[in-house]
Amino acid sequence: MSLLLGCIADDFTGATDLASMLVKHGMTTVQVIGVPNGALPEADAVVIALKSRTIPAGDAVAQSLAAAEALLAAGARQLLFKYCSTFDSTDEGNIGPVADALLKRLGAGFALACPAFPANGRSIYQGHLFAGSHLLSESGMENHPLTPMRDPNLVRVLGRQTEGSVGLVPFAVVERGAGAIRDAMTRLAEGGRRYGIIDAVTDAHLLAIGEAAAKHPLITGGSGIAMGLPANFRAAGLLPERPDAAVLPAPQGMCAVVAGSCSRATLGQIGFARDHVPVLELDALALPDAAALAAQALEWVQGKLSADRPVVIAASAPPDKVAALQARLGRDAAGVLVEDAMAAVAAGLVARGVGRLVVAGGETSGAVVSRLGVQQLRIGAEIDPGVPWTFAAPTGIHLALKSGNFGGRDFFLKAFEHG
Repeated sequence: MSLLLGCIADDFTGATDLASMLVKHGMTTVQVIGVPNGALPEADAVVIALKSRTIPAGDAVAQSLAAAEALLAAGARQLLFKYCSTFDSTDEGNIGPVADALLKRLGAGFALACPAFPANGRSIYQGHLFAGSHLLSESGMENHPLTPMRDPNLVRVLGRQTEGSVGLVPFAVVERGAGAIRDAMTRLAEGGRRYGIIDAVTDAHLLAIGEAAAKHPLITGGSGIAMGLPANFRAAGLLPERPDAAVLPAPQGMCAVVAGSCSRATLGQIGFARDHVPVLELDALALPDAAALAAQALEWVQGKLSADRPVVIAASAPPDKVAALQARLGRDAAGVLVEDAMAAVAAGLVARGVGRLVVAGGETSGAVVSRLGVQQLRIGAEIDPGVPWTFAAPTGIHLALKSGNFGGRDFFLKAFEHG
């Protein structure tokens, strides 16, 4: 088995989301945690999960280039830079600077940019990103504690981050299919554009965009853009049919959820779970000490763990409480407090027999897998769009790493019906 697609993701849940998409479309996929030190595992696709979304842009570029070198050395025929379907970033980056560096490394002059994921309500029309029926800037993402998104026009947003210029392949062109999209991207590149934002409001659009980009050295976007890529390798005779791509070992052990995300979706999932399973909501503002919060959670969980239903431990909070905690501790320190607390909780739960663990939030997921010593994730079946179960090596536990924005209101219960 040779490596076909090499992927670099800027957070851990996004990496899992992407890997799930590839497995769903018939590619065996392994997620590697952090820049690998040695040889990559055998798979059709390898996703290297970084925690680079909100770090300084120079550090994000360095880590992404190191990941690219590992993938290219393993023979990857195409690279995909995956970021959030809500284009989480600031005017300083990190999407633009990382994409610029990858293009330069590959000797390429143009890449598409398409974070659309219609199954989760993310669509792009006339260059504007929508979350459901709302413009991104009116979706709640304008209140994100780390990457507030207040401009829905991706041509403008990416244009402020890159050294190059940004064009648009509009809806009317995308509707005409892969050939028209390919021609439009060629015109943008020949006209000196470094990137093209591609409109997409349906899965059919994403499949056409993927087909149009079959020969692109670099693709950038959300996980949705990956749905059209396996067919390109299959058409080239490089990818056989793989009906067992999502098979994992049987799950064992107790069930639990830890949540650090403050997104509307996660807050709604916590509220739904509260009426069905034991839920503990930690208050980092009242007790701003990671070790103390973890001790409180692990004391509370005694006698509540079960193999049949989860317990939920959350440090999530609405925007006003997040703002108050950041005002008290500083933005970065407030984030680290929650991440450290939830990582310690997760480690304590695993030590108490939890073998199936859902983690909500990208930053929280990064902290948890680091604390647990997870090095690789084998990707299994999807629970909800963008969120699969995975098997974590070398721990032997099953993990579902959920982007804060993903999943239906019943996700924390539904996950264990699939596990």
